[in-house]
Amino acid sequence: MFDAPADTWYLWLGVATTSVLALGVAVALPSTPPPDATAAANTIDAVATSPHEATGEHALDARQFKLGPHRVALRNDAGTAHADVAYGPVTPVREGSPLASVLTGTPPERTFTNQSGFRKAARRARNQSQRWERVERSLLVRRVTWGDVDVTLVGA
Repeated sequence: MFDAPADTWYLWLGVATTSVLALGVAVALPSTPPPDATAAANTIDAVATSPHEATGEHALDARQFKLGPHRVALRNDAGTAHADVAYGPVTPVREGSPLASVLTGTPPERTFTNQSGFRKAARRARNQSQRWERVERSLLVRRVTWGDVDVTLVGA
């Protein structure tokens, strides 16, 4: 007796609007999970705490990354994730820098003329402003010791 008749126009309009809104919410949900910055930070920490020179690699599920001496951030279509590096400071390495060849396996004594130049390059890389960069490959981590210079290089 108090029900709305099924042939009223506003009832059909309400059902149609609700259906369109539900479809919009379902389509707007991301199809991939946010990137896992904690796993990347754990890889960095594992290499940084190694008692010897070590190398590690971690596949990234992100399109962009931002590295700092104490933090890693990853971003993809589903969002942005941040994680702290427990055993820092680490040295972020940008593509094209002299440290990039050391990160990929070249001994530092082949790239730099002395330990002081290596130390200054690492310090300069740690003090650069952080910026979002495209992921070109997996996250590479390498702990390098040359004389009294002991650094953990990180790049992607």
